[in-house]
Amino acid sequence: MQLVSRLGLFLLTNLAVVVVMGIIMRVFGLDQVLAQSGVPYASLMVMSVIFGFAGSFISLMLSKWMALRSTGAQIIKQPSNEVEAWLFNTVQRQAKAAGIGMPDVAVYDSPTPNAFATGASKDNALVAVSTGLLRSMGRREVEAVLAHEVSHVANGDMVTLALIQGVVNTFVIFLSRVIGSIIDKAVFRSERGYGPGYWITVMVLEVLFGILASVIVMWFSRRREFRADAGAAALEGKDAMISALLRLGQGTESELPAGMKAMGIKGGKAMALFSTHPTIEARVMALENLKDR
Repeated sequence: MQLVSRLGLFLLTNLAVVVVMGIIMRVFGLDQVLAQSGVPYASLMVMSVIFGFAGSFISLMLSKWMALRSTGAQIIKQPSNEVEAWLFNTVQRQAKAAGIGMPDVAVYDSPTPNAFATGASKDNALVAVSTGLLRSMGRREVEAVLAHEVSHVANGDMVTLALIQGVVNTFVIFLSRVIGSIIDKAVFRSERGYGPGYWITVMVLEVLFGILASVIVMWFSRRREFRADAGAAALEGKDAMISALLRLGQGTESELPAGMKAMGIKGGKAMALFSTHPTIEARVMALENLKDR
């Protein structure tokens, strides 16, 4: 049932993107401009959707494997000591309370306190913590961090982020080629096929639109951190989550691979608009404003 609902959401999102792009084309008269220029915009639209979503969807399906490979995290299949048993039992308890399937629990070797969650669905996820996190925090704080990651899984954040990335990828691909076609015909007067003006314009616009698109994706990434913090407060208490965040704020920058920083509980240094995470101060303030749980 989970897989069916995810595929349904994926297909509906694709359909919505096609409809919206069709409306935009018609409202601004771009469909007629491209038709006069001999550009098959309907085919271009479909191609943009396919390529826009393909990368994000494949990344989602491979997310657990890539996370394990890039961090060297070891899944706890059978707890070998008291700490591993505590981690496993804590995640099991939280997953049951959150109404999701039991995620794989893993530990990876890193001096930086951090944790992450990933996976293609709520019932096929991975929650991992660093050795640095286990060494630097008390158990109540670690439990709050684990609850934060379990909340990400329960909220379906990985799937939603993949869909949003697919949407913005689609618009970047489509708009850069539409504008490139118009400029190529109007400015460079290309009569047959695509001239150099088209390819130059497409490459430049893909970079520019890609930067703008990342602002949207990062905005959502920051919003989901607030939701996961609130979910952790519901599972383990807001005081424990605040304490964990304050302890994280004393540490160094995230050492997760670049492609995984949005998955971690702690982000790296970046301009506000391009940051995957809100500031620790903003997150603590949001938790303090929650009603006591």
